Amino acid sequence: MAKLNGILKIEGTLDNMTFYKSKDGHLVRTKGGVGGDRIKSDSAFARTRENNNEFGNAAKAGKLLRNTLRTLMMSAKDTRVTSRLTQVMSMVKNYDTNSARGSRSVASGLTKPEALALLKNFDFNESAGLASVLYKPYSVTTGTGEIGISDIIPINDLAFPVGATNATFKGAFATVDFEKGISAIEYSNEVTVPIDSNRINIKLVPAAIPTVSGQKLFLLTIQFSQTVNGQNYSLKNGTYNALSIIEAV
Repeated sequence: MAKLNGILKIEGTLDNMTFYKSKDGHLVRTKGGVGGDRIKSDSAFARTRENNNEFGNAAKAGKLLRNTLRTLMMSAKDTRVTSRLTQVMSMVKNYDTNSARGSRSVASGLTKPEALALLKNFDFNESAGLASVLYKPYSVTTGTGEIGISDIIPINDLAFPVGATNATFKGAFATVDFEKGISAIEYSNEVTVPIDSNRINIKLVPAAIPTVSGQKLFLLTIQFSQTVNGQNYSLKNGTYNALSIIEAV
């Protein structure tokens, strides 16, 4: 793969070269590779098939989680969240020490505490990680999903974008069965506070406990808005909003 630095920027295929535009600029690569039929049947590509199977499982697990959190992610995500989450799921899969190579799975990997720890503190919006937005400790009651933040002074304890006048806190309790491919989620109440020097306690309680049995994930999102003539307006399509897995059990 090479970067195209010339004045002429093109996209498409010319002879054996493919020109395309990515987040990193205009790139060019040569065509080639092995045909799919050979990869599926040739014993020389047994390791490739195993890697493909396990990567597919990790990608599927990431998609299941993203679908579960779709509503929350609509206002807090970055452009690379899909690839970042797939990478984490691939690492989780490596903790499956019981399955044969090529059959290791995220579901089996998550039986290990070390794998669960990889999900904890995952930020869906890397440009607004929770740790860089909220400077106050929080607590999570894993039996109910209740999240508490005590004695927060918004103007001191939040990193807020220019123009923001309010911050909205919301929690979620999700359960995901990565083996069966099913999930459920319950959302908490929303608490919107002005960004000022008043001290406040925040309590977020999910409406219920999710009905699906599976991995328990607890999430916190913080969204910023600006009040103009009594109406709240979000800022730059969620660029500054945080969404993170704050606990996984």
